[in-house]
Amino acid sequence: MPLTPAQKAAIEELIGILSSATPPRGKRLLSTMFMELVDRSDWPEYYEVIPEPRCIKGVQASVEKNRYKDASAAYTDLSLVFWNAMFYNEEGSQIASDAETLKSMLVAEWQKRPLLGAVPRLDPPPQSAQKVHGPSEPEPAPSTSAQTRSTTAIRANSAQAQPQRTASTPKPTPRAASPSSSAQDMDVDIGGSPDLDQPGSALDAEAEADRSADGDEEIVRQLERTMPRWEGFGEKGWMAEVGQDRLLEIVLAIKDHKDTAVGTRPAQSLEVIPEDSTSPNLSYQAPLSLQLIEGRARAGSYAGAQAFDLDVMRLFEKARRYYEPCTEPYGHVLLLQRLYQALTSSSPPAGPPYTSSTNFAFVRAGPGNARPLHSSGGGGGPSDGGGGNEGAAVTTFRVTTKDRRFVEEVSYKGLSVRLADWLHVANPDDPSRPIVGQVFKCWVSEEASRKGQPGVTVCWYYRPEQTFHPASRRFMEKEVFKTSHFADHPLEDIIEKIACQFTARHIRGRPKAPAWHPGCPLYVCDARYNDRERLFVRIKNWNSCVPEEVRKSDEFMPIAHFERLVYPRKLPSPFIVAAAAQSEAQAQEQGQGQSGPGQGLPQALAAKDKKAPGPGGIGESVERPAGAEVDAAGRRKPNRTRAQAAPQQPAQQQQQIATAQTRAAAVAATPMTPAQQAYYQPYVPTPGAAQALAAAQMQTQAQLQMAAAAAGAGSDRDRTMLGAAGTLSTPPVVEKLPSETTRHFECSPETGELLWFSAPPMNVPMAPGPRHSLAYLHFLAKKRKKAAAAEGNGEDENEDDADRDAEVKRRKTQVRPTAMESIQAATREIALERSA
Repeated sequence: MPLTPAQKAAIEELIGILSSATPPRGKRLLSTMFMELVDRSDWPEYYEVIPEPRCIKGVQASVEKNRYKDASAAYTDLSLVFWNAMFYNEEGSQIASDAETLKSMLVAEWQKRPLLGAVPRLDPPPQSAQKVHGPSEPEPAPSTSAQTRSTTAIRANSAQAQPQRTASTPKPTPRAASPSSSAQDMDVDIGGSPDLDQPGSALDAEAEADRSADGDEEIVRQLERTMPRWEGFGEKGWMAEVGQDRLLEIVLAIKDHKDTAVGTRPAQSLEVIPEDSTSPNLSYQAPLSLQLIEGRARAGSYAGAQAFDLDVMRLFEKARRYYEPCTEPYGHVLLLQRLYQALTSSSPPAGPPYTSSTNFAFVRAGPGNARPLHSSGGGGGPSDGGGGNEGAAVTTFRVTTKDRRFVEEVSYKGLSVRLADWLHVANPDDPSRPIVGQVFKCWVSEEASRKGQPGVTVCWYYRPEQTFHPASRRFMEKEVFKTSHFADHPLEDIIEKIACQFTARHIRGRPKAPAWHPGCPLYVCDARYNDRERLFVRIKNWNSCVPEEVRKSDEFMPIAHFERLVYPRKLPSPFIVAAAAQSEAQAQEQGQGQSGPGQGLPQALAAKDKKAPGPGGIGESVERPAGAEVDAAGRRKPNRTRAQAAPQQPAQQQQQIATAQTRAAAVAATPMTPAQQAYYQPYVPTPGAAQALAAAQMQTQAQLQMAAAAAGAGSDRDRTMLGAAGTLSTPPVVEKLPSETTRHFECSPETGELLWFSAPPMNVPMAPGPRHSLAYLHFLAKKRKKAAAAEGNGEDENEDDADRDAEVKRRKTQVRPTAMESIQAATREIALERSA
């Protein structure tokens, strides 16, 4: 017997109540995740775990089409929506909590409608996952072994295992497909982090209070376990066919290569890696090592150069995941990979032995040391010997279009590189810190010397250790900074493909495949870095930082969402950490144990250049005097005729200190949510870090005092055109005026340069208006009187057209009497009245 019209109306009313339900605090809809079925393409394992998937819209459509024979069948399907979510998602997660709330609401609302009958059941229905899989954890297929756990088992162990929940195997959190999903992927790019206190936030106040660092890491791991791993290398871009003897020569060159500076073999970092797989995120799981590759090359068992090339690239992939980034063994691996890619290129270096002042990279200097090409006469080609690379001109401020043909894609050793891809590129200054960059163009060279060779134009991103920043600044984990430096790299410079997210996306989820895969490097960017002024500027619109071709594309790096916002950790300056570690090491070597405050740190900071984590350092932004010449890379050229900066007056210093204290007090008085308190928690340094921070501040203060003393007599303002122009986004093009022109204008007596003013002077009184003599004013008065008398007597009235025209003209030009004339006329009238 189908549902009666009254029962149908009651069920539809109940579904409406469930669909519009909101939490006690906030205005978000609890039913958002349950309205439609989970996307099968995004979550195929969901349909392997859940026997009977259901959604609210599906039940509503079945009620409208009279598919239910009785009310209990509709109740069973509605309850399945929430039982499925409670089984599939981890207990205590946002979706599981919402499902339990709606299930309780379903029971309460059903009991309020006697027309529907009694509640059929309070336990899971027979076709639910709880009944099918049983009360204990089943033995599922390998693809879902980490994704199925009985709700009953979790509840049974929750009392004693609550503190160790993060160690248990969680279940992934699916996202229901909705029409707004794709729009949300793009809307989060503009603006900063969301305000968690606003109504409609994805979390309630209760969920915010439960946040912790361990919980955030577990949410990230939970999402990454559901994402596919990298499929591996493709079929294009491999080395050309060579003989078996050449393959063995390449292996021995990698194995026997020595660092001439210290006399060690970097290949030792490859030899200690075990043969078995070291990470579940590798593209392969077969045993592989340098010794195995050497044995196969000696035996001639490789079918061709491509098979050998694939094995070596897999070995480097394994080594990059085995070592921690920015460590010495990690740098050894990347150095050997760049040497291998040079040996397998069309123009290998001469050797053995193989030496290079740029660690075999094509560019001559990396982030922090490179300068733009047009700032000096140097080029950006490779350097196989010679002196240091500091200050080499290798970058530009825009994409070069000369002598090249642009293409959509280039392939290199199984990697397909396209526009807007993120890459690790070989760093000539420090192999352990590869250059982070985004591809802005793929091209094939048309130059005569490199005709037909492909390459990429990459926009560089700086790491914290490649910037100058205050000692108190803290950085997000894996944070990088957008710059205006572009560099051309051959394909041999490419280390691997990576990913970088804007902060607003990074706290919401992770990039979907193929943009990123678990285990691959992932960075976060929140600001631009101006290396000319040493300034950090927060990015307001991420679209302005990516190539123009992908700015409006909905397919550019969509994200898989977390179940709630996850903020990255904040870390102190890498120079503070390095100085603190060095100070503690020195104290231990001297047998002093823990040194006192500030002891030994000046020497540690003075030795920063010897063991610095990067080319940057501790320092404030550059206060460039007006008119000072700055090259394209931001390095100030010395002015031979005047001081570089004017000393700051004590009153100005006191005013700046008072302003900073006022801002700090206002920030401290601003209330924050628990999540924001965890994210912006004050940094409490260790004893060693505190000593490093104090010493760095003393060093900065001393540098400022020295700069002020050096600027002593240069208190007069620079009035050149560059000084009036101020800070420019691109380097100015300066052309000197000829002497025959400048001799007609005022010039500086010190530099001989033309003085140029952008506006009239403001420190002199304004020029007075025009003044007339009494004789001239008397003449004007007599002229007006004569015209008025002639008009009154009608002397000029006649029939002649010329006279009429003159009369009309005179009337148009007639002016009103002056104030003095009006006063005199009034005085005469008063005198006449009195005399009468």
